Amino acid sequence: MANAVEVSDDTFVTEIEQHEGLAVVDFWATWCAPCRMIAPMVESLATEYAGTVKVAKLDVDNNQRTAARFNVRSIPTILFFKGGKLVDQVVGAVPRPALEAKFKEHA
Repeated sequence: MANAVEVSDDTFVTEIEQHEGLAVVDFWATWCAPCRMIAPMVESLATEYAGTVKVAKLDVDNNQRTAARFNVRSIPTILFFKGGKLVDQVVGAVPRPALEAKFKEHA
């Protein structure tokens, strides 16, 4: 996780909602096989968009308050925030081109 930062219930507002630009948050869990499938894609996109997009990961098992607040019911769920406001989401393990298209659309 070189370019993606870990966020928690305690740091979410500061790290994501007070971030000026685009922030992308991967809601995941260690036991979730689809989450593990897309993790390398998320990390790769974090590297490619470093300096343009802030990429974060939130473990839903340890941060249930934030997951509930954004109505995350299935994982992986990737939420896109612009200027602190939720603007888009991707649910499920999607192919890289679909995820990358969302990055390009909002970056």
